Order: sequence, then structure tokens, then C-alpha cells
Amino acid sequence: MRPLGSRSRAAIWLAAAALLAASALLLQGLVFDTPTRAEATTTLHFASNGNFDSAGNYLPGVAGFNLADVSSLAQMDSLPDGVRGLVWVGQCKGADAKFVESVRPFIGHAKLFGFYLMDDPDPTGQHFPLCTADNLKAESDWIHANVPGAKTFILLMTMTSSRAPSFKDTYNPASSHVDLYGIDPYPCRTELNGCDYHQIDRYVAAAEAEGVPRDKMIPVYQTFGGGRWINDGGGRYVLPTANQMQQILARWDALIPAPVFDFAYSWGPQNGDWTLAGSPELQAAFLRRNRNPIALNRMN
Repeated sequence: MRPLGSRSRAAIWLAAAALLAASALLLQGLVFDTPTRAEATTTLHFASNGNFDSAGNYLPGVAGFNLADVSSLAQMDSLPDGVRGLVWVGQCKGADAKFVESVRPFIGHAKLFGFYLMDDPDPTGQHFPLCTADNLKAESDWIHANVPGAKTFILLMTMTSSRAPSFKDTYNPASSHVDLYGIDPYPCRTELNGCDYHQIDRYVAAAEAEGVPRDKMIPVYQTFGGGRWINDGGGRYVLPTANQMQQILARWDALIPAPVFDFAYSWGPQNGDWTLAGSPELQAAFLRRNRNPIALNRMN
């Protein structure tokens, strides 16, 4: 599978107040399945990588994930009832013949949600192959014109460190016409001896500053750790515990209470890491959350 996620904000007063309330509830020992309000309606949940076994069975469904990481028409066809597909493209060459050939088979498919155009697109070409906003725009425009109702999605790469993230001169709806933007702070790290939950606030503020509205943001939850990844602080990522995940989700829920979908990175392992697929504890927590829309506002 492809590599995913950059390894590489000051919040407004209302968000800060909500976060303080969340902290107070945490101190009272609140758990995943104890909702306090039910305004959110997010019902689509995505966990990338390793979604299918050798027999073609969809695996993340055991934890309530119902938006599949799809890379072929056969995988789309095999999805169980109630599960939709987000199709990986990963080209960023514009709406050329190869792109059209990749997208066309999915037109009109009843289970299609949209297209994952690019992971960590690099507008400079310094870290990954050059991916221009114009190329993404051409791809997104083609899909909007030819695949009615399909959403386009990219996962943004911060151009600076996680301590002071910036998406300056990258992509936003005006420049790329992409519908949805993954924001992926990974706050649990060895060099921190825990998790920096404020990293989430910083990433959201940085994306908002560069023209990505919050209703276009997709929260990406850290569900991996270990392996051969080295982060931008010189340490390694740590798979969150259930309690740490609770706090990650509470922070996100205060900032983006009703995203179009949410995203757990990662279901399947990459680069020798530990992920959601191997953690019954996290799977159980996500199952409670994903099966119960009320859970999307836990601890707000």
C-alpha cells in the first residue's frame, strides 16, 4: 500500500472553553460511551490501508468503519451493505487519459462516495513529486463534471514542523477545487513522553489561515505507533492508549464537531508499525463511537 500521512493554533475562545469543559469531564473519568450532547450527525468513518483480506473481505467493519479504502472496482463491488468506497487515485497529473481511465469505471457505482486524489501532495517538489494546485483542480473539476455527487479529497502535508505547522502556499478550495482536506496531527510521540493535544489546535488554525474552512476539514486520528517512522522531533510515534485516544477525539470534537467523515490512520500496518488492526482495545472504543452518532460529541 501507499505511504500515508505526513510524519513530518491558537484556538478561538469558544473552542478553548469547550476544551476546558472536556478536560473537566475527563478528570471525572468519563468514558467513550457516555455522551453529553447529540448535535453531531457524522456517520461516515474511514480507516486507511489493509482494508481487505486475501479473500476480499472488508476488515475495518468490525470496528464500525463504513467508508472503505478502495483501489479497484472488484473491491468496490465486494463491499457489504452499508459501506461506501473512497477510491485511491494518487496521480496529480491533471485530467489526462490515465486519470480518466482510472476514474471512469466507478461512475454510477451505487457504493461510491468519492476519490482520494492525493496523499501529502507537495506543491514544491522538494519532498515528493511536484503536485500543482492546477493539476488537482483539473482532476477535481473533471470528477465534478462527470461523476455527479462524488467528493474529492486530499490529505494536506504541513510545510513546516508539527510544533509550528503551516499550509502556506499549498491548497485550498479556491486554488484546487478539492472538496475535502485531511488534517493529520499525530500528537503521541516518544520525545514527549505522552501526547501534545494542542498540536491538533495548531494544525486546524494553520489550515484555516490558508483558506480551508472547518466544514471542509477531515480530522485524522492517530491510530499507529512504533515501527521505523522517525518524526520531526527526532522521536518515534506511539500508538495511543484508549484514554489518550479519548482525549484526541475530545479535542477534535470541540474543533470540528460534524465533519463530512472522519479518518483513522491507520487500519493496516506500514513500515513495521502497530496500528488499529492489532489493537482490540482501540477497536472496541471506535466500535462504540462509530456505531453511535451521539458519541461524536463525547466530552464536549
